[in-house]
Amino acid sequence: MKPLILGALCVVALAACGNPEAERQQQEAIAAQERAQREADAEGIGKLYDAAINGGDWEKARIHGAALLDQYPDSETFKRIEPGFAEVKAKAETARELRRMQALWNYNQVPVKGGTQRSAAIYSKDRVDVDGSPAKQVNLVFRDHPEWKRHAYLVLQSSDFAKECYRSCQVKVSLDGGAARNMAANRPDTDEAIAMFIVDNRGLWRQARRAKVIEIEFPVKAGGTRKAVFEVGGLDGSQMPNWD
Repeated sequence: MKPLILGALCVVALAACGNPEAERQQQEAIAAQERAQREADAEGIGKLYDAAINGGDWEKARIHGAALLDQYPDSETFKRIEPGFAEVKAKAETARELRRMQALWNYNQVPVKGGTQRSAAIYSKDRVDVDGSPAKQVNLVFRDHPEWKRHAYLVLQSSDFAKECYRSCQVKVSLDGGAARNMAANRPDTDEAIAMFIVDNRGLWRQARRAKVIEIEFPVKAGGTRKAVFEVGGLDGSQMPNWD
C-alpha cells in the first residue's frame, strides 16, 4: 500500500511541476492550511487567556497574551485581545507586586494561657546601621495576647534605642512618602528584648492597613535617629481578627 501512495504523490507532484497553475493552487492550498492551523493554535491560547481573565488571574492572562503577541501577532485572536492587553499587563504587575509584598509578612499563632497569641511581623526593606556595627534589619511586630492585649513595637537586632525612650519618646511615622507625624513610644525597662512600643498601636495598625510603605524614624542609643522602611502593602488583616 505504501508504494502505491508514494507513487500517487509522485504523479501529483510531477503533474504540478508540469502545470504552473496547478502548482500555484497547490501552494495556495498549503499556505491556507498553514494559516488555518496557526489560527487554530492562536484560538487555543486565546481560550486560555479568556479563562484566566474570567478567573481574575491577571498574571496568567498576561503570560498567554504575551504568547499570542510573540507567536501569532497577525492572528484574529490577538487582534481581538489587543485593545485590552495593556490593561491586563498593568493588572498583572499590580497582582505580582501585591504577591511579593504579601510574602514579606510572617504570621504566627501560639497557644497561651487564656487563648491564642497572634502576631504579624515584617522586616525593614533595608538594613539599618544603628551603632556603627554591621547594619541589620529592624523588625516591626503587631501582637495580640489574651492577657497583655494588643501591642505594636519595633525590635532591634543589636545596640539599643535612646535612653530617654525608657520613659517616653517620639517616633516619626510617614505613609507612602507623605508628611511625617509624631507618635508616642517607649522602651520597656527590661533586658529581655531590644524593643520599643508604639503607644497608639491601633493607629499604627490602621496606617499599615491602608499604606504600601511606612517609614518609622526612631532615636537610638548611639545618638541621633535612624529610619526603617517597611513595605506593608501585603498585610493580611484576617490574620489579626481583633485589630480591624
